[in-house]
This record gives sequence, structure tokens and C-alpha cells, in this order.
Amino acid sequence: MGIINQTELFENTTTGKLYEVLMDAKQHAAFTGDEAEIDAKVGGIFSTYGGYSTGKNKELIPGKRIVQTWRAADWPEGVESTVTFDFEQDGDNAIIHFTQTNVPDEQSESIANGWHEYYWEPMRGYLAVS
Repeated sequence: MGIINQTELFENTTTGKLYEVLMDAKQHAAFTGDEAEIDAKVGGIFSTYGGYSTGKNKELIPGKRIVQTWRAADWPEGVESTVTFDFEQDGDNAIIHFTQTNVPDEQSESIANGWHEYYWEPMRGYLAVS
């Protein structure tokens, strides 16, 4: 099983806004362009990208940290990863330190690329106009 580590800078925003965009179903759907259901409390479940990714919130510290179980619909039965978003404010910019553990080896590269294509870049576009 693989591990994905990514650090992403978001200009002219706050850690609170990044947290909100990821945890608010309406904003999440707006930046991804796909259906999102998010119960934004510890123990709450989520479904994003029309059910492609699902999981449960394990730790939520607004503006600081999100830890969730996460699995893709096309993963082998019973395989579940853990995603961690740690947020850091750097002046007028905010940084996400992202880690995903227990990613099936054969999908590590596509999942890593997917975070850029389906999350980080669309989030930048959404934040620029919101």
C-alpha cells in the first residue's frame, strides 16, 4: 500500500476558508462541479464526486485539521485509506499539508494526480472568484 504526501499553497486565502470549502457540501460541489454530501461533524459520513469517494470524519479542527477515512468506489473490497489535511497560515496565503495512507499501489499514481486535477486546481479557481 502506498502513501501520498502533497503540500499545496493557496494564495490570498485563509486556513478557515480552505477548511470550509472542503467541509461544506454546497461549496465542495461548487468547486468540483459534482455532487457532494458531507455531514461535517466527527463521525459524520461524506460522499463526493457523485459517490466515487466516500468515508467518515475522524478528527475535525476548523481551520487546522481534517482527518477522514477515504475510499474510492473502484478500490478492492474492504480497502480504506486515511486522508489528513493539515492547514497552515502563511501571511496572506494558506497551505495544505496533505497525506493519504493505505492507497492501493496500482492506483497510487492516479490518485496522487487526481488530488491535483480534481481538488487543488479547481479549489484555486473557486477561491479566486469567491
